[in-house]
Amino acid sequence: MTDYRPAASIEAVESGLATAGYIANRQIATAVYLSERIEKPILVEGPAGVGKTELAKAIAAWRGVKLIRLQCYEGLDEAKALYEWKYAKQLLYTQILKDKLGEVLGHAETLPQALDKLHNFGDVFFSKEFVEPRPLLQALEQAKGCVLLIDEIDKSDAEFESLLLEILSDFQVTIPELGTISAIVPPTVILTSNAERDLGDALKRRCLHLHIGFPEQKLEERIVETRVPGISQALRKQIVGFINEVRTLDLKKLPSVSETIDWARVLVLLQSSELDHQTVKDTLNVLLKYEADIETTLPQVTTFVSKATKQNVYG
Repeated sequence: MTDYRPAASIEAVESGLATAGYIANRQIATAVYLSERIEKPILVEGPAGVGKTELAKAIAAWRGVKLIRLQCYEGLDEAKALYEWKYAKQLLYTQILKDKLGEVLGHAETLPQALDKLHNFGDVFFSKEFVEPRPLLQALEQAKGCVLLIDEIDKSDAEFESLLLEILSDFQVTIPELGTISAIVPPTVILTSNAERDLGDALKRRCLHLHIGFPEQKLEERIVETRVPGISQALRKQIVGFINEVRTLDLKKLPSVSETIDWARVLVLLQSSELDHQTVKDTLNVLLKYEADIETTLPQVTTFVSKATKQNVYG
């Protein structure tokens, strides 16, 4: 069993995640606290790049347990997610049995006697020894617990959700040849979704719901301060202020927290002490991922830089 004990308070969760470099708002910390207390998975939804996957990584780092990640995609099935049989090992075992067939049959004088002896070996082929555990089964086998990240569940097929229901509700799986396998220590389960498709009600009922959107300015400044060592307070405020202005535009993909961090690192690398129009224009490709979005933003750069600078002076 793990020595870990659930956090005593929501504030303790905030502090714990902060030690792993994750700056959580009250809503996020509350969801993690409740998830631990009632042993319920969290379904985390929100735009790409706002820290959904990072939350699972931070929980694992804070708790000092293994992170097991299942990346979802169309066509994902139980052979890749739960388990599959070690067919090569079964084949080798079959060859060994064939070579030792005389010894196995012994003094069997009739066909029924021979079949009875062989039957005792048949079940061995479908024993735990021949199972190759995949992420879902691995998570149940962790003696010290773990964080199970089921990433981008909305990219999988609706049928795959049915495979998850037993795990999400009872922390167990049923393998026909082996029976029911229950978790040694219930894992902390984080499912993420970018809302590419609607998820089933059965899956949602088994989870706490958490939506992570773009953070408030002060929280985003704290995130940048934590993730980009050496950045000045003035530049940090200007960066976040500028990005908040960009997020008011009608873009194909609004810049998320991950882009904020990347852009801040680039500006520090370029030894920028404050935003200037030319540097912003030269590095917009770090912040925006589509050429159309860059073309939409370029005419606004001067205005947005001016607003961010004034906000820094008077904010």
